[in-house]
Amino acid sequence: MDWFGISYKENPFQMFSGTHMFVLALFLFGAFMLFLFKRKLQVLPLRKVEIGVACSLIIFELAYHGWMFKNGIWHAYQSLPLELCNISLIFGILLLLTERKGIYDVFLFISLLGATQAVVTPLLDFNFPHFRFLHFFYTHITMIWIALYYTWVKGYYPTIRSVMKTVLFLNFLLPFILLVNHLTGGNYMFLNRKPKTASLLDYLGPYPWYIGSMEVLLIVLSVLIWIVFRKKQEEEKTSGEN
Repeated sequence: MDWFGISYKENPFQMFSGTHMFVLALFLFGAFMLFLFKRKLQVLPLRKVEIGVACSLIIFELAYHGWMFKNGIWHAYQSLPLELCNISLIFGILLLLTERKGIYDVFLFISLLGATQAVVTPLLDFNFPHFRFLHFFYTHITMIWIALYYTWVKGYYPTIRSVMKTVLFLNFLLPFILLVNHLTGGNYMFLNRKPKTASLLDYLGPYPWYIGSMEVLLIVLSVLIWIVFRKKQEEEKTSGEN
């Protein structure tokens, strides 16, 4: 089997197939382990591991663009790092390298909102063990694990201000993405049309109204993430006593 070619018809990816379900189980298992052993992980010297994960993400992403160039499928209208998950990947790498809270404030929301949907409903042609399959799931799942790691293990918590920063950041990007779509004929962030495969956008109305629906959904889901992951009063009292 050609792990690095562009033919996928012999072994196409199918949503909720055996390989997909295995990856979903692995993703949930890793998240559960992070939560279960968060106290033990807090006392371990993991800085080299964090840097190593950041380097692995950089290598995987560079290899992905190299694969596209090699096979003649790198195009400005679809290959620029302007999708929500691409932006999340950049933020995740920067967070691992710098550990800045300001990066976490935006990364938590865009990774959980973008990468989680991508893992559950992948826009993917290539099945295991193709390189693109490995790249797709490694980068997306790792982004979510990084967000959970910095929340549960490192003690970074979102605030309502984090929600505002995320919404403002994405709206600041909006005209730039629209301009790139216009110049390249692309459809970054699905701002020009819905994806051909099934997705959440199918329930948000026709074009262009679903863009407004996405804005409302962004705010609602971001607030829900803040409610779930915010620092609880009981934890604040415990940390104050210590």
